[in-house]
This record gives sequence, C-alpha cells and structure tokens, in this order.
Amino acid sequence: MNTRDLMERLGYYFNLIPDKEDEREILEQISNGVTFKGAQLWLLIFAILIASLGLNVNSTAVIIGAMLISPLMGPIIGMGVAVGTYNLELLKRAAKNFGVATLISVLTATLYFLITPISEAQSELLARTSPTLYDVLIAFCGGAAGIIALCCRGKGNVIPGVAIATALMPPLCTAGFGLATGHFLYFLGAFYLFFINTVFIALATYCGVRLMHFRQHEFLSLELAHKAYRYLMTIVLVTMLPAAYMTYRIVSQHLFENKVRNFINLEVAQPGTQIISNNVENDSMKLQIVAVGREISEARRIEAEHRMRQYGMEGYRLHIIQGTQSDSLLMLNSQMTMLNNNRETERQKLIQLSKENTQLNMQLDEYTRLEQTATDLRPEMATLFPQISHFSLSRVSEVNRDSANIHTYVAAIIQSDKPLTVADSKKLHDWLQARIKADTLVMVGSILSVSGMP
Repeated sequence: MNTRDLMERLGYYFNLIPDKEDEREILEQISNGVTFKGAQLWLLIFAILIASLGLNVNSTAVIIGAMLISPLMGPIIGMGVAVGTYNLELLKRAAKNFGVATLISVLTATLYFLITPISEAQSELLARTSPTLYDVLIAFCGGAAGIIALCCRGKGNVIPGVAIATALMPPLCTAGFGLATGHFLYFLGAFYLFFINTVFIALATYCGVRLMHFRQHEFLSLELAHKAYRYLMTIVLVTMLPAAYMTYRIVSQHLFENKVRNFINLEVAQPGTQIISNNVENDSMKLQIVAVGREISEARRIEAEHRMRQYGMEGYRLHIIQGTQSDSLLMLNSQMTMLNNNRETERQKLIQLSKENTQLNMQLDEYTRLEQTATDLRPEMATLFPQISHFSLSRVSEVNRDSANIHTYVAAIIQSDKPLTVADSKKLHDWLQARIKADTLVMVGSILSVSGMP
C-alpha cells in the first residue's frame, strides 16, 4: 500500500463531513445559544451560586452539578464559529454577551463570598488559582469535542462531558472569592485559567468549523469581505497572543522543574542519602536541598554546582542542608506537626463540648417550656373548664419492671371541683391533645398522661 492509498484510507475513517447535520440548523442553534437574557441569565446566576457553594464547602459533586447547569459555553462557541465563518455580526453579539455573562458571574460570586460565613480557601478553590499546561490541553480537546458534538449526529453524552471537563464556572467563582476576600493573586490566577479555557475552546471551535468546511459568511462586496477578514484575524491574533505567551510561561516552568528534578537525581543524589525537599529561589538564584542520611561531601556539591549550567540553571548556586542542620529542620517540622495535631485535638474537644452544651440547653429549654405552656393554657382552661381548679404539666420518665426501656412522656395533672361528664372528658381530651401536640392522651382518675414529647 503506497502513501496515497494510506491517506485515502485514513481520510475515509476520519472524515467528519458524512456525519455533519444540516449547516443552517447548526448555525441557528449556535446563534440562539449566544444570547443571555431571561431564563438563560437566571440559569447562569444559579449555576454560579451552586458552584460557589461547592467551592465553599469543598464539594466536588456540587461543582460538577453547577458545570452541567451553566450555559456559558454558548457565547464561547459562538465566537469560535463566527471567526471560522467570518461572521462579524455573530462575533460582535457573542463577544458582547460573553462579556455580560462574565461580569454577572464574577459579581454574583463576589456577592456570595462577601456574605458567606466560611472565608477559608478550600482545596477545590485553590486548585483554580494555578493553571498548568494540562488546563490548556483540556480546554482545547474539550472545545474540539464540543463543536463536533454540536455539528454531527450521534452526540450521546458528549455535551455534558465537555461542560464538566472544560470547567468554566469554578474559575469565575474563585475570581469572585479573590475580590471578596482581597486576595487579588487568587483573582488573577483564576481569571487567567478562565481566559485560557475561553481562548482554547474558541480556537478548537474555529479549527472544527474550518475542518468541516462551513460556508463562509456572504458579504456585499469583495473589499468588505477582505476588510472583515483582516478585522477578524486581528481579533484572533490579539486574543491568541496573550494566551500563547502564558502557555509559553507554563511550558517553560514545567520544563525547568523537570530539569531541576533530573539534576537532583543525577548529580546530587547518592546511595545512603535521601533528598527530603528542594526549593528554587529565583530571586536569589539559589537551589536549596534538604538531605538526610549519608552526608554529601563538599567536593560533590561543588562538582554538581558546576554542572548546573547543563540543566538550564546557569548562575544558580547549590545550597545543601544536611547533617545537624537537616536534623534540626526535621525536628522543627516534627514539632510543628505535633503542635498542629494538638490544635486539632483541642478543636475536636471544643466541638464536643459545644454539642454537649447544646443538648443541655435543649433539655433546660424543655423544662422551662413546660412551665410556660402550663401558664399559657391556664386562662383557656378557666374559660373552657371552670370546674377545674388546678392544672400542671411535668416531664415523667417511666421504667417497666419487665423491660429496661425508659419511656419518657409529659404528664398533665388536673384536679377538678366536681367529676367531669363523659362529654367534658372527651372535650378536655381532644383540647389537650391538640394544644400539647401529643399522639395519644389517656385519662386515669384526675391525671392525664400524654404520650410523646410535645
């Protein structure tokens, strides 16, 4: 099989055109999804609130639910389609609605985090403040899957999966948290992640539209078409350049960290020595390593420092903490761990004491409530049953001799000047049962026992 036959065979399997749905319906659906008003706007607000709650209580399930609800993908895909089809009108409308949706999302999240009593940054929230190269790849692949699902038959569960994978809502909520709490680095990091997701989803959409040969937007004249093309390409480049620069920074940081790890493993590590930690101080151009076990000689340190240039760390100094220094550092870490454990133990004790105090307060309230209830019922009792001279309520715990179970109920003790008639007894029974909110009420002589706690 020659190269041409191989390419034709691959083209047969990877061709998207046969599965493409009606282009007019696709563009109409995308155009309708761009607009944010009415139900779409309310869905966005509620999705932001749900995502903020999920980040606040560190619940991954709640965050996923918010991402499924969010309609924020609409204008982003709209911008990618507009650029791919040279549709300036759709691009303007999508960009405008995208800006409005982003502003409303950040304001909603900021308002929530201003009034919530939980102000600590949880792990789910902190994960949205430091974007990596993987976020770029996820956004691009998610956007590609999204545009293919929108344009082709047999979507399945692709759209919900894209909404979860690309994660547009959590970064906006984290940006709101940063504004509400004054952590502007959190705001910048989260908005940076949101910007990356937006740009690369739109880029993937643009590539998908061009791959599936969408018909380009018709213009009134060739000159206007060229002008619109230059305008759209300028917007694309202006949008892509910051993302490309930030992606370059991410890639460079990852490559540098890999070089540092390789340097430590190949040049510093030795049998009998364990590298506990390492820290790169870019300001002072220093790589600090903490090691325990067999001591690393000064000659080996100097030799390793001379080879740092080969690992992209030219000008850096190597500082190794070991021996008594590392032992002191480990002891300090151990003491800090013990202190944190003691704090956690004390916190748990305080929580237990708070629960016990709450239970005691509830019991005390129960006793005082019975006294208040009897006082409140006395005027009604005098009006409805003037023959009753004394009335009281008390809490009773009863133990059966044949059973170890304790039955707790409220007893109503009533003394009347003359015996009650059958009609009065039933009336009194029904009235007390309704007022005390008991399940059953049994009269024995002048004592009414009420089952169940009111």
